[in-house]
Amino acid sequence: MKLRVDGLSVRFHLPGAEVHAVTDARFELREGRCLALVGESGCGKSVMAHALLGLLPGNATVTGHAWLDGGDDPLDLVAAPEKVLARQVRGRLIGLIPQSPAAHLTPVRTARAQLAETLRELGRTETPDLLADRAGLRPDDLDRYPHQLSGGMAQRVANALALAGDPPLIVADEPTTGLDRPLVDATMAELRRLCDDGRAVLVITHDLRAAERVADEIAVMYASRIVELSQAEPFFSGPLHPYSRGLLDALPSRRFVPIPGRPPELTRLPDGCAFLPRCPLATAACEDQPLMNGKKVACHHA
Repeated sequence: MKLRVDGLSVRFHLPGAEVHAVTDARFELREGRCLALVGESGCGKSVMAHALLGLLPGNATVTGHAWLDGGDDPLDLVAAPEKVLARQVRGRLIGLIPQSPAAHLTPVRTARAQLAETLRELGRTETPDLLADRAGLRPDDLDRYPHQLSGGMAQRVANALALAGDPPLIVADEPTTGLDRPLVDATMAELRRLCDDGRAVLVITHDLRAAERVADEIAVMYASRIVELSQAEPFFSGPLHPYSRGLLDALPSRRFVPIPGRPPELTRLPDGCAFLPRCPLATAACEDQPLMNGKKVACHHA
């Protein structure tokens, strides 16, 4: 199974404004590989995940393509009708691990009941206990309600729900939010295991340390655009885009120096490079929008 995103853009229409949430995104993700989509909060990362699954609100306009290719007849997730997404894609071809798993669980039903319902809807014959065991849960953990689950348990329940239909592609949207470092490491190790088992995994995160543990490739997003695509090892040893360098320099394990300034509002993006006001390399050339155009970085000075 391969995911190929080609020119994906998302706009939200508001009274008197238009939010440019994702602009001309292009990347590929193959089976057995993990792509980490990283960047500051509010840059459009989670919108990308919801666009792939058709989970955007009614005021969104999505253009471009997102091909899910597993054989002779690729499926364009952008053009697919809701019936196809609901019956063929969600849970069966793409499993979603949502941000803040406990908040996505039904509060008045046990984890067991929710796993059983998901298995039944997907037509699976496995038992909730078997699914829980694969996710590192004990059978008695399933008899708890969401408010009785620790952060780690809720994360494992979310993992089990995402894997219930045995999907070839997993989308993990900020899977480490609110977790302490040992649980972050355990969650990343589980996602890495899914890759090693042959699944494709898209991890959306602002946690670069977590991304380094699991990713084969890195896509850096800034102000709705992907500005750098790289293999993970060369990215962490020497990123090309000045924004990517700023993200790494802000880590406590590195220089611990934050990027000055703030990202632009997605309702008022400039015509040129959106990073220009914060960039130490900015020149007059940056008044023109740098594009990837087959390159691995969108920067005039990379």
